[in-house]
Amino acid sequence: MDLDVCAVLLLLCSTGNAALNSACKLHASQQESYSQNGDVVIGASIAVHIEFNPSQPTYKEKPQSISCQGLFIRYYRTILAVVFAIKEINQTPNFLPNITLGFRIFDSCLSEIKAVQATLDLLSGNKGPVPGYRCPMRPPLAGIIGETLSPSTLSMARITGILRYPQISHSAAIATLSDKVLFPSFLRTVPASHFQNIVLAKLIEHFGWTWVGMITSDDESGLQGGLLIKRTIEENGRCVAFMDKIHIRYSMEKVLRVIEVVQASSVKVVIIYSAASHVKVLVETLYAQNVTGKTWIFAPSFSISPGLYTHQAWKIFNGTLGIKPYANWIPGFEEFLKSLHPNRFPEDIFLKRFWEKAFDCQWLDVKSVINADVEQLGRQSMYCSRNEGMNEKAMSLFELYEMSFTYQTYLATYAFAHALKTLISCRVGRGPFANGSCANIKDMQPWQMLHYLKIQRFRTQSGHEIFFEKNGDVSTPFDIVNIQISQDEEFHTINVGKIDPTAPEDKQVTINMSSILWKTGSSKVPRSACSDSCLPGYRKVGREAEPACCYDCVPCSQGEISNVTDAVTCLKCPDMEWPNEKRDQCIEKSIEFLSYEEPLGVILAVTASFLALLPVSILCIFIKYRDTPIVKASNRGLSYFLLFSLMLCFLCSLIFIGRPKKITCMLRQTVFGVVFSFSVSSVLAKTIIVVIAFKATNPTSHAQKYLGSKIPNCIVSFGSLIQVLICALWLFTSPPFPEMNTRSYREKVIFACNEGDTIFFYCMLGYMGLLATISFIVAFLSRNLPGSFNEAKLITFSMMVFVSVWISFIPAYLSTRGKYMVAVEVFAILCSSAGLLCCIFLPKCYIILIRPEKNSRQQMVGKKHFVNKEKVI
Repeated sequence: MDLDVCAVLLLLCSTGNAALNSACKLHASQQESYSQNGDVVIGASIAVHIEFNPSQPTYKEKPQSISCQGLFIRYYRTILAVVFAIKEINQTPNFLPNITLGFRIFDSCLSEIKAVQATLDLLSGNKGPVPGYRCPMRPPLAGIIGETLSPSTLSMARITGILRYPQISHSAAIATLSDKVLFPSFLRTVPASHFQNIVLAKLIEHFGWTWVGMITSDDESGLQGGLLIKRTIEENGRCVAFMDKIHIRYSMEKVLRVIEVVQASSVKVVIIYSAASHVKVLVETLYAQNVTGKTWIFAPSFSISPGLYTHQAWKIFNGTLGIKPYANWIPGFEEFLKSLHPNRFPEDIFLKRFWEKAFDCQWLDVKSVINADVEQLGRQSMYCSRNEGMNEKAMSLFELYEMSFTYQTYLATYAFAHALKTLISCRVGRGPFANGSCANIKDMQPWQMLHYLKIQRFRTQSGHEIFFEKNGDVSTPFDIVNIQISQDEEFHTINVGKIDPTAPEDKQVTINMSSILWKTGSSKVPRSACSDSCLPGYRKVGREAEPACCYDCVPCSQGEISNVTDAVTCLKCPDMEWPNEKRDQCIEKSIEFLSYEEPLGVILAVTASFLALLPVSILCIFIKYRDTPIVKASNRGLSYFLLFSLMLCFLCSLIFIGRPKKITCMLRQTVFGVVFSFSVSSVLAKTIIVVIAFKATNPTSHAQKYLGSKIPNCIVSFGSLIQVLICALWLFTSPPFPEMNTRSYREKVIFACNEGDTIFFYCMLGYMGLLATISFIVAFLSRNLPGSFNEAKLITFSMMVFVSVWISFIPAYLSTRGKYMVAVEVFAILCSSAGLLCCIFLPKCYIILIRPEKNSRQQMVGKKHFVNKEKVI
């Protein structure tokens, strides 16, 4: 039956037009119900059986009634909670004085058709289920409890909403029912599915699962809830690998197709968003197909009942998690169940079937005995003796260790009772209706009862406050349970956590991880991911045409880190920091400069200090032997000045070693350039004086007037002055400064002197090279002057060494960085200075100290050209 068409029919038939009512008369028989008379009746449509055989219409005869099969004791227990609550209320003095509650309970068999029929039957009074027909009922109907599943509840709520009859569901959680425009008279004692779905998503996030599957019921509730769960999971960065459907009416071929999808998927965690009745065949087929490697997460709509499944299929549930509505113990309910017997409760149309299932016998009433043949009566062992009592085995079928949905039905019954209590306590003139009027319990309108239900706030015996929110929902906690199958194959549901929607957001979910036993038999959380987690130091790179949870892990780029697992992007380290080897944290870069503490710096400093002593020693020798011909022939004044400047050249290299500072950066190149200009100018002056001296040996030569100290002093002063001007201009316009260079090397900081405008640096080197080149050319041209000791030869060779060192220095300097660049320049300074010192002065020291017989004028100019003159060069 199309339920929307049924609703339209109801509206058409409620117009009050007699002719129309006659045309819309629906001929249907009343359903069997479990009833008890009272002054006020509470109706209920609750599934007791979970299977039915719908007849296929032939359109040639009246369709047969739906046949219900498969008594589900957990659902039957829910009906008994309504009966017990009403009995308890009737026996409580002064709760509803002078009023007795009755009930009419129908079994929907999980069929929307039967749920609608039951609703119409309740609303039509005693005249049968006629849409839109509401006979003044005696006794009046307070409201309806039900239905079990959301699809059937939606069908009922569309009908009850039109007539404003209050309806309270104990398990339907679909979010659509919270819409008070569509379902104005619907209430429920469980939270709406949107919170349940968020809780499921949080549970997935809590355990770190990123790759899950979903199986939902093939109905409106499963579709809506499944899509909401999927969206919430994906919003939290997780992925749903598949989302398939299941239904109680599915053929085995469809069930096997669903199992094939589950087997083929790499997910280890599968969410079941469906009622247990739909999943029964799936679970048993999973066991038959040996699909035991998955961890199942059950939504609150799933009733965790071991009695619904075969003993072997329990292995599928071992180590799984479920979410169930919070349920407290119902005092006295167990004693009530123990008192059950078909003889004591003959009105209970379900009790006999329970009896047959509990005691494995067949119940025969008096009519059956009269009609039974002799052969049947002979097999007495198959019939119930009627003397059976509720033993421990029978009581275990009720599964009292888990009271979800039964407790919610108990609360729904008490909600109606408290509303009636408020209704009868109303005082005329102070009532909530027009002119302060009150409702008459003998002729109350459904909308009046609905008003009192919405404003109810009452506490259970455990102190739990119950009230309906604006949208008709109740904010009650959920329990997280872990299903554990013991070694002796007993079924246990262990409470391992709680979900409280009224708690702060960060405390809504609390889980005792140590009490969870997973399918593997350990307390280690199973892993369910499409890809392995990316460790710190790596980042995720999505795979093309695959979900976001399927990715590859690639190392962070140079200079970047990731310090969390599954990082999407890497973080760039600050300029002064660098990733460690694992690239999971930034560490300070090592600051590199040529220091006195490291071996290279020590070697260069010691070498420079030692070499600085050589010109001092030679200077002392020259001073001591200043009157010898070889010292005189070397121009004593220039030699003294050259030795002093060479000593400064060696010592200036020490400025390059150590932590760069502003003053040292300014002095390094400038002092080096000026001192070396002094040295090279002195060498140039010596070379020119040598040429002049040999020219002056001719008595007729005019060169003798240039001998003396004036010419060399001018050469040294002029040659050095130009370099001083270059360095002064350099310091004035763009002086060198210390700089932290973070660009040349990624793993370290080069602490060095920035030379400022490099043009001045190369001008300084170029001018020094120019002086050296001039000296080399002059000395080279003078190398063949007569005399056994020609200082021009020594100067030529020294200048050759000097120029070679600095020509080699340029490419070496430009190809290095950091402290090695400084070391190359220091090495060039030491080598060039040592070349000048050794080439010019060591041969003279050898003659002075080792071969003093050659230290004579005759040896200086040669015997062949000896001229006895008073003037000494």
